[in-house]
Amino acid sequence: MNEINHKTVFVLDHTPYFGISCESPIDCDFIKSKVAVPPISKSLWTCAVEASVEYCRIAYDLFPVGKLIRFVVSDTAAHIVNTWNTNTQSLTHILNAMSMVGVPPRQTQASDYSVIHGLRAAIEALAEPTEFQKEQLAVHAKSDCFKLVNRGRVICITSARDDASMKSLEDIFRTVLVQQNAISAGHKEYINIDQCHLVIINLYPANMESMVSNRALIEISPILLSEIHSNKANTISNKLTHLILPHFDLASTTVTGIPMKEEQNASSSANYDVEIFHGRTAHSVFLGTELVLPHSLKDGSDYETVTLKWCTPRSCGSSEMQPCLAQCRVTPVDVTSRPSSCLINFLLSGRSVLLEMPKKSGGKITSHLLSAHGGEIFIHSLNTARSCLEDPPSISEGGGGRVTDYRIKDFGALMQQHRLVPLKPLPERQPDEHLQKMRGKLARNSRYWPLTLGRTVLYNVRHFVEPLLLLTQKPELSEEEKMLCLKSIYNLSQLEERQEVLALPNMGHRLKGNKKEEQYRLLWSELETIVNCNGASPAHKAIVGCIRECRRMYPSADGADPYDKTHGGTAEGGVAAAAAAAAAAADAHRASVIRATTDSPMSPPHSMGGSTGAAGASGGATAGGGSNGGTGGGTGADATSSSSGTSVTLAVGSGGVSVGLLGARGTMGSGKKGFGSGGRSLLDVLASTERAISQKRIDFSGRLCTPSGQVAKLYSHVGAKDADGGGGAQGRPADVK
Repeated sequence: MNEINHKTVFVLDHTPYFGISCESPIDCDFIKSKVAVPPISKSLWTCAVEASVEYCRIAYDLFPVGKLIRFVVSDTAAHIVNTWNTNTQSLTHILNAMSMVGVPPRQTQASDYSVIHGLRAAIEALAEPTEFQKEQLAVHAKSDCFKLVNRGRVICITSARDDASMKSLEDIFRTVLVQQNAISAGHKEYINIDQCHLVIINLYPANMESMVSNRALIEISPILLSEIHSNKANTISNKLTHLILPHFDLASTTVTGIPMKEEQNASSSANYDVEIFHGRTAHSVFLGTELVLPHSLKDGSDYETVTLKWCTPRSCGSSEMQPCLAQCRVTPVDVTSRPSSCLINFLLSGRSVLLEMPKKSGGKITSHLLSAHGGEIFIHSLNTARSCLEDPPSISEGGGGRVTDYRIKDFGALMQQHRLVPLKPLPERQPDEHLQKMRGKLARNSRYWPLTLGRTVLYNVRHFVEPLLLLTQKPELSEEEKMLCLKSIYNLSQLEERQEVLALPNMGHRLKGNKKEEQYRLLWSELETIVNCNGASPAHKAIVGCIRECRRMYPSADGADPYDKTHGGTAEGGVAAAAAAAAAAADAHRASVIRATTDSPMSPPHSMGGSTGAAGASGGATAGGGSNGGTGGGTGADATSSSSGTSVTLAVGSGGVSVGLLGARGTMGSGKKGFGSGGRSLLDVLASTERAISQKRIDFSGRLCTPSGQVAKLYSHVGAKDADGGGGAQGRPADVK
């Protein structure tokens, strides 16, 4: 009720000038009289009263409560026609008062006729609280933070000489408005005016030209908006009909093709059009859909109307009621015309009429319904999509095409968790307090919400983490709830440690061959995202930290630690280096084994012992173990012992690596609670290292058999002379002839 159209005050100029003719003659014919009757003409006062009363009729028809209109007549003083009391808010009361006022006298000697008296009274009327505003003030009397917003509109119908006179009128109105606010600050019976919209309509006879120009809405001061319209007296009704649309957020609809019988010939019928006004939501609810609202400019007016075609009427039974998106009261624009009267009587008799409109894709669709309820006529905006009253469609027929794995049950549970019930308003309760809380909760819980089961890993194995998904939706967690969530995380880690395969549907392109490592990587990632979105309490942060710790203990599919990619400089750096050294030692060992089993008897002997020994020593030094690498033998017969020495050295080096890994893990976990017993066993380290190594490509090691600077030869003795060198630099014996 704080809208600017809650209060409207009409100020009608009752000066002698408004007693002149509007110079728009009306011809009258008398059926039984042969005497010619001269045409008659209305006065400016009559035109102003008729147009303003019609403005009231439309507002009262569409808004039975909440929209109040007062009238002030101004001549030598301001005359109050009605008050904010609902008993005086009726056309009968206004018309009776106007008949008592009468047409202003044309000849008078008084010089104090002015419309300013009425403008002063209009500002005082806006400062008076209505019954609704009094109730609001009484309810929030003890609240310090409540502020009643008082806004209103003043429509002044007068006549001025030029633009300078209009400017002077606006200045006077602004000055009086500021003075009234100063008075209201110290007066209990008045309230402050926060905003006022002044509409000045300059009226003049039809055979004259006005020196007052039209001006659009501008801001005169922070609390005053003003606009000026200059109109001939015979068109004032169309102007006010146009202005009421934006003032009360209305729209126009023209129903075309209404079949009606002729008065003169009852056997024939003709089609008529009837224009009606209603709330704008009856049209705006279709914006963005495939429906096209057929707008057109009404003849003789400045506003647009939507044309809808009459359909076959039907009875309005409960079994034939259709679901609608919006409903608004309607009122005819020309209430005295015969087509309007016929349409209103037809609808009040209990019949309903469907209205059609075109579609973008061609054809027509039934979009609106005219029907009467309790003696009032409404326009219903029908639901043009699939009705909620029909049987639910197959999931393959919806917008998702052939997608059949929507999370329908989870969506239903989401709606149940965020359901609201109406509460009785109380003074100590802030308005929409729970609504704002629910909006925040819904925003948190729907920030990450996969639509289908094929796009998620976590919700396919929710039975493993069901307590975690439910409890983390709370803004705060107790210590018992936090421990229950951590227990779910540890159980999930044990599943990954045992390398159990997750039973998942077809995940499309998200999983690379449905590998176990990829499944668990996505599972941990989703789990961390959901907990992060659900809350930021200390318990939520502890759960996120536990999830990240488990992700570090079990690396991803490529053998790398996803957490270390974004968090450097921790104790895990030494662990990663030790794992890399162990991988390098294992590569060298595997390469020597391949050569030992694939060398030809005719192949020249090679000295891999020193290389692998160095690798073993390097591995031992990196891991912190003290081992000595083996040295290569000087003869071909020492090749076997060299290989065995390499194996022993690698074992020692591997042991050193293992010891180093356990030491690093123990150091890292000394300040925290580790998973399980507090550290990883040697078997766990070797198993994870083997999984990482098995995914790497073995480097070709054949180039190590040939010394630097020489060319490798398969049979070096072919075409060569007996020589002492030929590899003596490497300590090899002479080639066997």
